Amino acid sequence: MLDGAKFNVLNHNNNDNNYYAFTQDFYQKLNEGTNMFMESMQTSNAGGSVSMSVDNSSVGSSDALIGHPGLNSLRNNTYSPSVGQSVYRPGKITHRLDNDALAHALMDSMYPTEGLANYEEWTINLRNLRMGPPFAQGAFGKLYKGSYNGVDVAIKILERPENSLEKAQFMEQQFQQEVTMLANLKHPNIVRFIGACRKPMVWCIVTEYAKGGSVRQFLTKRQNRAVPLKTAVKQALDVARGMAYVHAHNFIHRDLKSDNLLISADKSIKIADFGVARIEVHTEGMTPETGTYRWMAPEMIQHRTYNQKVDVYSFGIVLWELITGQLPFQNMTAVQAAFAVVNRGVRPTIPNDCLPALTEIMTRCWDGNAQVRPSFIEVVNMLEAAEIEIMTTARKARFRCCMSQPMTID
Repeated sequence: MLDGAKFNVLNHNNNDNNYYAFTQDFYQKLNEGTNMFMESMQTSNAGGSVSMSVDNSSVGSSDALIGHPGLNSLRNNTYSPSVGQSVYRPGKITHRLDNDALAHALMDSMYPTEGLANYEEWTINLRNLRMGPPFAQGAFGKLYKGSYNGVDVAIKILERPENSLEKAQFMEQQFQQEVTMLANLKHPNIVRFIGACRKPMVWCIVTEYAKGGSVRQFLTKRQNRAVPLKTAVKQALDVARGMAYVHAHNFIHRDLKSDNLLISADKSIKIADFGVARIEVHTEGMTPETGTYRWMAPEMIQHRTYNQKVDVYSFGIVLWELITGQLPFQNMTAVQAAFAVVNRGVRPTIPNDCLPALTEIMTRCWDGNAQVRPSFIEVVNMLEAAEIEIMTTARKARFRCCMSQPMTID
């Protein structure tokens, strides 16, 4: 049951020991620390919410539902006109999903749509949803481009595990958590929530579609070349302001990274993927092995008690990415990076010509002692000061350039 006022599913206390055992199996780290895989898709626009992505690692990228016993009858199913139009209706966004069992499980009218309890106003009407092509997939679901009421959206469909009640309960918790957070977080730098629904075998979450793709995609397309410093600081400010808002509501994101930062049409940055975020509780038993190793704070890697400052650590790594354009620890596997961070205190190398103010922000954010790390409100203030310094320096440089040119009668 989704209840914003009483939502305490994350306050596991005695149940956390069970989650410790479960998540070891659930996430199945294969050189990485999260649960999704970014797959290259043949689409004209690979943007949108890549909230299922990691950097070149996966816990299994096959679509398990294709062979799902409960869906065998769906492969040759004849759709009713309304559902058929929802999937196949021609228009700007079209894609034949004949062999896509996840899409079938969501759109087939034979299976009833389940509401969202206390968030009933957010329950989507599937008749108004148009499925487009998938552009990311992982072990437990896919991400599609589509439209809802004529507006471009990103559609995340997650599979309900059939043979494990424990996994199903965990997935249900993740679904509830993400819906609860998205429904309560309204900020220009947080991906906008459109709605969600349940079906007997899948869960669906619909958010705004970010046409610019993720920051990591953007940097990769630039062949890991640094963006202009003014742009990097502006993007970092967007992230810091969004995270200050998240923390003000006592949430932790837990997987802040460039894959989960989306570029909207107006070039602003929006934070996405709250599937492993949680309400902050001060308890010893926080669920381990979430997030992604290259961006993960040492206390999370070591399964020690942690708080909101793990997001600040991750932000320090993201800021370094924006300044350098590179992938963190690119010459290491993710596991090697995690070992180096925890056991040798290794951090990404800061360029010698980096603005001192930005160097200070990064080093404070990724300090091994969480208490030394600043809050996001402090980060915003420091970045605003750095932005002013950059603009002032640029104006002085332009002035010197103009003065060096020969005078003319014009």
